[in-house]
Amino acid sequence: MKAGFRRLLGILVVGAVLAAVGLSLYGRGQGPQKKGFAGRRDATGPVSVVAATAQTADVPVYLDGVGTTKALNTANVTSLVDGTLLSVDYVEGQSVKQGDVLARVDPVTYQAALDQAIAKKALDEAQLANAKRDLVRYTNLVKTNAIAPQQLDTQKALVSQLEAQVNLDQGAIDNAAAYLKWCTITSPIDGRTGIRLVDKGNVVHAASATTIVVVTQIQPIAMLFTLPQQQLGRINSAIASANTAGAGPLVVEALGGDNKTVVDRGKLQVVNNQVDQTTGTIQLKAEFPNADLQLWPGQFVNVRLLVDTLHDVVTVPSVAVQRGPPPNTNFVYVVQPDNTVSVRAVGVGQQNESQTVITRGLNTGDRVVTTGFTQLADKRSVTIAPAQAAEGAPADPEPTANSEKAANGGQKSGGADKAGGKRRRSSDAAPSATP
Repeated sequence: MKAGFRRLLGILVVGAVLAAVGLSLYGRGQGPQKKGFAGRRDATGPVSVVAATAQTADVPVYLDGVGTTKALNTANVTSLVDGTLLSVDYVEGQSVKQGDVLARVDPVTYQAALDQAIAKKALDEAQLANAKRDLVRYTNLVKTNAIAPQQLDTQKALVSQLEAQVNLDQGAIDNAAAYLKWCTITSPIDGRTGIRLVDKGNVVHAASATTIVVVTQIQPIAMLFTLPQQQLGRINSAIASANTAGAGPLVVEALGGDNKTVVDRGKLQVVNNQVDQTTGTIQLKAEFPNADLQLWPGQFVNVRLLVDTLHDVVTVPSVAVQRGPPPNTNFVYVVQPDNTVSVRAVGVGQQNESQTVITRGLNTGDRVVTTGFTQLADKRSVTIAPAQAAEGAPADPEPTANSEKAANGGQKSGGADKAGGKRRRSSDAAPSATP
């Protein structure tokens, strides 16, 4: 019993000694690594950065919204006559022109009705011709007092009656011809056919208004979209300016799924005459050529309305603009001729994901830092690396958010820089900017 207890105690002591030795060795191995990382963070040498030059450009001003595409015209094609559908003469999804045959209804009874109307007119025309000849005879006889004038008046009335009957017959012919024509169902507009709704051999009725096919006009195509009511004054001002300058309707751009690619450009057609009080938005309608059929009825599309263009303004990449504490909310790192950087407060105007308009603080030709902000400070020495180095293997020894995101397949990183978006320096670390 004592021997077993001693053996167990010995095993526990040996295990504790081995664990202590392992922890000691692990701590020694980690020490140099932490020291080395801290050494890189505290490096005082030049920082490798990527810079871009401020440029002068014309920058368009857009109002962004979401729209729904709508067929410019939609026709529900139905039969105007009763009968059996003899044939369906279109292919689903076919582009058709106005007047193209879509289907045919059995015309036998309508052809017979037309023949009867024609025959009836021929009969009445023969009677009218005979009555006119009698009228001529009676006119001559009245001159010689061979017949009473009353008989001549009766004959004149008969001729007028038969003339009216012939006109009535012509109306019946036109009516029968219309019904016969309606047996051939044609497209009322240029457009594209949808899915077939009635098959060959079915009986169609004019009274039931059964739709045979829906034809939609999608070239051109319309789009309805909304913008906040606060933008209404700006839109009306842009329309007035365009009319004064003779520039025509405002340009509307439809964007692709990436919200960047312009799939089609159209013209603003109308601004609705009232604001939707439920949503506080104003509805607008645009028309697009849709030459490549990139827009489809019922599709939700991001759109932007061009309301102005800023001419000859200073622009920089949006990633160059950093955000710090008030009062210098926006600032950039400007590369000086001696390869040092200075912090400069700037005014920001129009801005999107790739380009920012600078209203004050920069001149055309100034170089600003776009990548490598982690170790930057005012008057810090820098080395300018080519943009390819930042996109591929970073020149800065410390990995940035760009490189980490690329290495991790686009996963979100906790670095100071955000790839593909606006880089912002945290407010507690932002240096004091010199205007």
